Amino acid sequence: MLRFNDIADRVLDYDPNCDLELLQRAYIYTAKVHEGQERLSGEPYLIHPLEVAGILAELRLDAVTICAGLLHDTVEDTLSSLQEIERLFGEDIAFLVSGLTKISKVEFRSAQARQAENFRKMLVAMSKDIRILMIKLADRLHNMRTLHFLDELKVQKVARETMEIYVPLAHRLGIYWMKRELEDLAFRALHPAAAAELERALRGRHTERGEYVEEVREVLSAKLAEAKLDGDVSGRLKDLASIYAKMEREGKSLDKIYDVIAFRIVLDGGAEDVYHALGLLHSLWPPVPGRFKDYVALPKQNGYRSLHTTVIGPYGERMEIQLRTRAMHESAEFGIAAHWKYKGDGEQAKSEREFDWLRQLMERQGEIADPHEFFDTVKVDLFPDDVFVFTPKGDVVDLPKDATALDFAYAIHSEVGDHCAGARVNGAQRPLSQRLRNGDTVEVRTQPAQTPKKSWLDFVVSGKARSRIRHAVREEQVARSLELGRGILERELRRAGFSLQRVLEESGLDTAARKFAKGRVENLFAAIGYGRVAAREVVRTLRPDWGGAQQRASRLSGLFRREPQRESSASGIRVDGHGDVLVRFGQCCAPLPGDEIVGFVTRGRGVTVHARDCRLVFTLDAKRMIDVEWDAAGVARRATIRVTSRDEPGLLADITRTISKVGLNIAAARIVTHDNHTATQNFDLWVSEASTLAELIREIGRIKGVHAAVRVRG
Repeated sequence: MLRFNDIADRVLDYDPNCDLELLQRAYIYTAKVHEGQERLSGEPYLIHPLEVAGILAELRLDAVTICAGLLHDTVEDTLSSLQEIERLFGEDIAFLVSGLTKISKVEFRSAQARQAENFRKMLVAMSKDIRILMIKLADRLHNMRTLHFLDELKVQKVARETMEIYVPLAHRLGIYWMKRELEDLAFRALHPAAAAELERALRGRHTERGEYVEEVREVLSAKLAEAKLDGDVSGRLKDLASIYAKMEREGKSLDKIYDVIAFRIVLDGGAEDVYHALGLLHSLWPPVPGRFKDYVALPKQNGYRSLHTTVIGPYGERMEIQLRTRAMHESAEFGIAAHWKYKGDGEQAKSEREFDWLRQLMERQGEIADPHEFFDTVKVDLFPDDVFVFTPKGDVVDLPKDATALDFAYAIHSEVGDHCAGARVNGAQRPLSQRLRNGDTVEVRTQPAQTPKKSWLDFVVSGKARSRIRHAVREEQVARSLELGRGILERELRRAGFSLQRVLEESGLDTAARKFAKGRVENLFAAIGYGRVAAREVVRTLRPDWGGAQQRASRLSGLFRREPQRESSASGIRVDGHGDVLVRFGQCCAPLPGDEIVGFVTRGRGVTVHARDCRLVFTLDAKRMIDVEWDAAGVARRATIRVTSRDEPGLLADITRTISKVGLNIAAARIVTHDNHTATQNFDLWVSEASTLAELIREIGRIKGVHAAVRVRG
């Protein structure tokens, strides 16, 4: 168990003048308010804030941040209040604790909505003080270290959230040791069978691998000494998660993956010594073409600087080697924390480059009302492999991996992207969907008449481009619906002997607008255009006696065409509480009972139901959205899973037995084998509950020889 004295010693090592009295007061207060509380492990709860503070001390953060780490759960889990924290420890610490306290007073429809909104709140808070995120990462790291005390469903949820959110955040801040540990812990939780199999295979070569590392290390050390370059050479086994990802990406088994060991050279000199060492290395062993990356001259967006090269080693195998100075190494391991210094008056000295990505995220969140869309957009930007391209004037532009010429246009300026009509890459005309590579020179051509197209979303990757295009597409949909709704209402009014122009001049639509569209006539036109409101109902509001011979229809009868003799909730969906509404399911996302869903009104075609995280949801106008829910007596729907595995006898039988074991029927199966001794199997299944499919995917993932099992949408 970590003790307070251990934390104090760590802090004094890098900050002899730190306020130890403040740290001690925070420790005593935390111990008092958490007294009697236990974690699921049965240990005193106090262990958790101490471990979080210890991790923050490893990052060499200031006393205020470590105090906030000690106090981060006090307001949420005890009777303490923010006012009391501020009175005892000051406004700065109270602000950090407030930013870390979970959102508990806001009600959301779903756990996903809560997660998305909490994530937005965290980013907004950390834009004011990045230390909030550092404490959040430390909190998550200790929780991942003790994940095995949770039940299996909770383990899967926390591990998936860690892999999707916290690993990219640690990467984005450049704290690589934390990123590696979070990723490794999450991988072991999500793929326990694959992790165990990898460990067994790697353990069998432990001795020969150690001898190999030592041999290479001695050769490199001797070469550096001969050139009078001082530094350290080390070799380590790559993380299981990265080895597994490479096996999946290349469709290879472990014995076909050669560069499982990574070497690092850390030099005492400056950048020129790094390039000198690179020349020595390439004279010793030939480099692999296309596998050299210079992050010294062109640092990553998070400030990471290093040279990466892959060479053909002493036994003909590939070796990955990183070269950097000690200052670069400290920055690479501690990321933004390595530059987090304070002036005498406590003012934070920030690097504009290191915070530019956060500023851009915050600018974008102000434009996006839906927390789900913000969450989706941010995830795209958080974990990029940088691509460096040039403008015609020679300026460098950082873009995410697989960025296109259109992403480049939006990176230059939003207006340039909106009106982009063509691109030249390295002097040659190329489509806007052209994927860019390091070193490309890109020039874009604009036309005032050009506007964003929905099809652009199929190939752009940057968050900025996606959010701008989605916004433009929605605006176009709104304009079309306004025009359509106005025309429909004008025809219906003419039949009743009214003139739309005269009604508007006399403010005659105000009553109908208040009744159907929250008081705005434009919203009323849009609602009619979308099919949410029937034009005849608006006319009846103006002239109640009109159409009296017709039977009054309910709101939904004006909305949707219903199928004759349809049984209540035959689709398994209830719309606004009604079960007899015509419903279609989006083929793009194929939602299953239990998935979070949202409905969109389509005039004359009823309601189209999408999964809440479907990419098309963010391109549709929120005004067309309608409440939908799965009926308690939901019907089975067809779903597809894809299994990639080794190609060996008996494995297919194990998979089909597992499918039968969870009680699902196979509607169709397609199996393809590959030359690299792997197989891909697609199974169409009848599923009544999404949780059953999730359980099946977990069970198949545990089968020895299975590399991955995923649900296929669309």
